[in-house]
Amino acid sequence: MTRSNKLGAAALATAGVLFLLYPAVRPWHDESTVDGAVASMGSGAWVASHAFAMVGFVLAALGLLALRDVIGGRLASAAVVTSWVGAGLVLPYYGAEDFGLHALARRYSAGERFDFLAAVDAIRNQPVAITMFGVGLLVLAAGGVLAALAVRRSGTLPRSSGLLFGLGLALFLPQFFTPAPVRIAHGALLAAGCVWLAAGLWRARQSSSPSATFAGARPRASSRGA
Repeated sequence: MTRSNKLGAAALATAGVLFLLYPAVRPWHDESTVDGAVASMGSGAWVASHAFAMVGFVLAALGLLALRDVIGGRLASAAVVTSWVGAGLVLPYYGAEDFGLHALARRYSAGERFDFLAAVDAIRNQPVAITMFGVGLLVLAAGGVLAALAVRRSGTLPRSSGLLFGLGLALFLPQFFTPAPVRIAHGALLAAGCVWLAAGLWRARQSSSPSATFAGARPRASSRGA
């Protein structure tokens, strides 16, 4: 149990770094023009930044497993389930953005001529794809809120240690409609939330000894069902 909690904390902290790198590394050219869209989507930084986000979602979902093991309760279990479902719904869209749009941009740069912006729009706004993406982000937002509530009610971790994590996931959908500086700030917010929650999880692992319980910490069994 101790080792899994340690790995969960590391997964959350790493996810935080990746969520910050995602908007920080992403190219920010004017994608309403052909030249700007090709410059952004055809770059290696485009592939790397979106891959950072995808791996971040996977690691954050794995980290919540350790959180559930530490604090227990139905809220924590619900946070795990919703985060996994949400990640599963958004990852296909991220894959299309990352690899599909990159492949189109590379072909256009190599001299093939087609309506590049129309092709980008067809991929991004395909009805099923964009619906899955939006629903997935809303489910992830619910998972973040559930995790924050579970932490607040558990008595095992610092009550506010899940706050920024929940807020960052709740704002993931709205931040897509903001300019680059705001999106980078959102990445920093979510990174801080992941690291803060990871630190609380790491300390909870170290304080789960009989002496800590005798000193007044709530035993794990008493936190289940919160």
